[in-house]
Amino acid sequence: MCGIVGFTGNHQAAPILLDGLSKLEYRGYDSAGIAVRDGEGETTVIKAKGRLRGLAEKTNGGESVPGTCGIGHTRWATHGEPSENNAHPHVSDDGNIVAVHNGIIENYQELKDKLTRKGYTFYSETDTEVAVKLIDYYYKKYEGTPVDAINHSMVRIRGSYALAIMFRDYPEEIYVARKDSPMILGVEDGEAYIASDVPAILKYTRNVYYIGNMEMARVRKGEITFYNLDGEEIEKKMKVIDWDAEAAEKAGFEHFMMKEIHEQPKVVQDTLNSVLKDGRIDLAEVGLAEDEIKDISQIYIVACGSAYHVGMAAQYVIEDMARIPVRVELASEFRYRNPILDPHALAIVISQSGETADSLAALRLCKDHGIRTLAIVNVVGSSIAREADNVFYTLAGPEISVATTKAYSTQMMASYVLAIQFALVREQITEEQYTGYIKELQTLPEKIQRIIDDKERIQWFASKQANAHDTFFVGRGIDYAISMEGSLKMKEVSYIHSEAYAAGELKHGTISLIEDGTLVIGVLTQPDLYEKTVSNMVECKSRGAYLMGMTTFGNYNIEDTADFTVYIPKTDPYFATSLAVIPLQLLGYYVSVAKGLDVDKPRNLAKSVTVE
Repeated sequence: MCGIVGFTGNHQAAPILLDGLSKLEYRGYDSAGIAVRDGEGETTVIKAKGRLRGLAEKTNGGESVPGTCGIGHTRWATHGEPSENNAHPHVSDDGNIVAVHNGIIENYQELKDKLTRKGYTFYSETDTEVAVKLIDYYYKKYEGTPVDAINHSMVRIRGSYALAIMFRDYPEEIYVARKDSPMILGVEDGEAYIASDVPAILKYTRNVYYIGNMEMARVRKGEITFYNLDGEEIEKKMKVIDWDAEAAEKAGFEHFMMKEIHEQPKVVQDTLNSVLKDGRIDLAEVGLAEDEIKDISQIYIVACGSAYHVGMAAQYVIEDMARIPVRVELASEFRYRNPILDPHALAIVISQSGETADSLAALRLCKDHGIRTLAIVNVVGSSIAREADNVFYTLAGPEISVATTKAYSTQMMASYVLAIQFALVREQITEEQYTGYIKELQTLPEKIQRIIDDKERIQWFASKQANAHDTFFVGRGIDYAISMEGSLKMKEVSYIHSEAYAAGELKHGTISLIEDGTLVIGVLTQPDLYEKTVSNMVECKSRGAYLMGMTTFGNYNIEDTADFTVYIPKTDPYFATSLAVIPLQLLGYYVSVAKGLDVDKPRNLAKSVTVE
C-alpha cells in the first residue's frame, strides 16, 4: 500500500526521491516525506500531509534539500491518523536512526512498552516509530554493526515489513530488511536505488535484485550486499526488468486507466503468444507436466478483488471444459476457516502484483499441506512468484491505475489457456475442438480492439448516469462472474453504490431495492441462459428500473426490452468474459470522468494490498 524509495550515489538525492515517489502515487497514500543526508552526516527530514505536491512545494522540487543519500515514503495510514507527525520517515530520540516502513508490526504495543521502560519517548502513534527505536536500542546495546541491530530487531518483530534505514555512523549507506512486504533494489553507473515497486526506479535502472523474505541488505553507491537472518553474506543474481520505462507513462492519455484499457488487445495477445508454440499450447515454462495435470483431483482458485472475479469466470470454464471440480476462494477468508484440503489438488493463486498479503498467506498454507501451487502473476520475481511451485506470468506490463483493467484481461487469458490444455490432456475435448479453441483465442485481441474503437456510445450513456445512486449488474453463469467485475469497476472509480447479483436471485430479496430510475445492467453472453436473464430484467423494468443490456451481435430482440443496448462481437461463450468486461470498464471510467473524480487514484483504495 505505502511506497518506499531510496537512493545513494553521486547525484542530489531529493529530486530522485520525489520523482520515484510520484511513480508510486497510484498505490494510494495520505502523506509523504523524505530524509536526506548531506556529506557531513547531517540529516534533513521533511514531511507533508496530503498529496505529494505539498512535499514538492516544501522542498522546491527537492532542490532546497542538499545531499546524495536519502529515503522517501508515501504513507497509507494504519496506526495513527494521517498527519505530518505520523508521516514517515521516523527518527530515533537522538537522531541516530532514520527509517521508512511498509507493512504492519502486530506486536508494536508490546515493543513500545518495553522501549518506554528503557527510557525511549514517542512522538507519533505509528508502529514504524517503534521499529526505528527498537533498532536503535539494539544498535547501542550490542555496539555492533547495523546488520547486527537489524537482525536482532527482526527476530522480535511480528508482522510484515519492508524497512529502509539510515544510520548516522554510515552516512552514505542505506540498510534494508524485508518480511512479507515488497522491495526491490537496483544499481546503475555507481549508484544504487531502493523501491517498493518497479515503476519508481525504471527511469534510472532496469538492473535489479529481489531481496528475499527475512533477509537484509547493505546498499552503497553501485554496490549491494545481502545477508540472511544470521548476518551471513548471501549471493543474489541480478535480474533485468524488460518493461520499457515509457510504458509507465500516460502516453498522451488523460488517465492511466484509459491508457491501460487501450493496451488490452496487445497484452492479451502477448500473454497468449507467450505459451503458444507452432499453434499449440506449451506449458513448459510454466512447469506443469502432462502427468501432473492428469493427477489433479480438484482445483482451488484463491484470489482477492478483481483476481477473485477472474477465478469465478475461470471456474465455469474449467469445470465445463476440463471436467475438474473447482472451488473459488477469497484469500482473506481461505486460511481462517481451517479448510479441508485435498493433497492431490492444485491451488491456483492469482495476483497482479504477486505481493497481495492474503493471497501470499493462502499460498503458504497450501504449501504447508503439501499441495502443488501455481501462481498467475504479472510481476517477475514477486513474493508469490518466488514461492509458488509453478508460475504463469501474464505480460500486462506495469499497471498504474488502481482499478485493474489489463491485468484482469491477461489473467483471464491465462485461465483460458489452462482450461484448454487441461481439457486436452485429460481427454475431455478432441483435437478438433482444441485447435478451434486456440484459433478463437487468437481472435480475441482484434475483437477487444473493435469494442474500444466504438467507445463513444458508452461515453454518451455514461454521461447520463453520473447522478445515479444505485446500480445493479445481473447475469447467470459466466455472465454473473462478468457482472461482479463490472460492479466493482463502477463502485471503485465512480463511488456509485453498485452490486452484482445472480439474476435468478433477484426475487429472493434484492428486487425490493428496485425503484423508479434504478439502473439495472443485464449481461447476456450465454445463449442457454439468455431468455431467463431477459425475464429477470423485465421484472425489474416493471418496477421502474432503467435497463441496459449487453449481448453479442445477433441478439437484437434485447432492444425490445432494454432502454440502452451494447453489443460485443460474437465469440465462443466460454471466452465471452474477455469481450464483455471491456464495455463495463469503459462505463465505470466515463461515469467517473463525468463526475470529475480522480480516476486513477480512487479514495481509500491502494493498488497493492500488502497488509491484511
